[in-house]
Amino acid sequence: MIREVNPQTDAAAITGIYNEYILHSTISFETQPLTVEAMHDRIAHIANQYPYFVAEEGGVIVGYCYAHPWKERAAYGHTLETTVYLSPESQSRGIGKQLMLKLIGECRARGYRALIACITGNNEASRTFHERLGFSQVSLFKEVGYKLGQWLDVVDYELLLTAQTSLDRSESATLKF
Repeated sequence: MIREVNPQTDAAAITGIYNEYILHSTISFETQPLTVEAMHDRIAHIANQYPYFVAEEGGVIVGYCYAHPWKERAAYGHTLETTVYLSPESQSRGIGKQLMLKLIGECRARGYRALIACITGNNEASRTFHERLGFSQVSLFKEVGYKLGQWLDVVDYELLLTAQTSLDRSESATLKF
């Protein structure tokens, strides 16, 4: 089940999922685990204005996703950055796709123009996942992060939330009128 986040009841589970990535991967560039209180405050701040969803199975949160401002300047106000995390045992089961499709749909319904996914360069699973959702790589930043003894690249992927998808545009470009 995909539903809107509840900061009061969901913060502990979300903290548990996210801290695994902080402590054991280069997927998040944070290096110190968060407290439940800090995560609660983050969730409440974001969910107050932007879409934030959790995936729940049998009453247990197994993943979450949200959108938040990509940049702070006013001209960027129609562009959001996306975030999605799943518990390790919930990966490769379609839950991330369900979450992201819900998020994309809600961002589109709210009138946002573009979504940006900021991904660690060596995270091939996330890169492929976003490409399958219609995102396209638009940047590469070399060795901008250092974590777990390695320099890490960052890539940005973009999805334009216009009525016509990039797949639609490529198909229509080949049509003869």
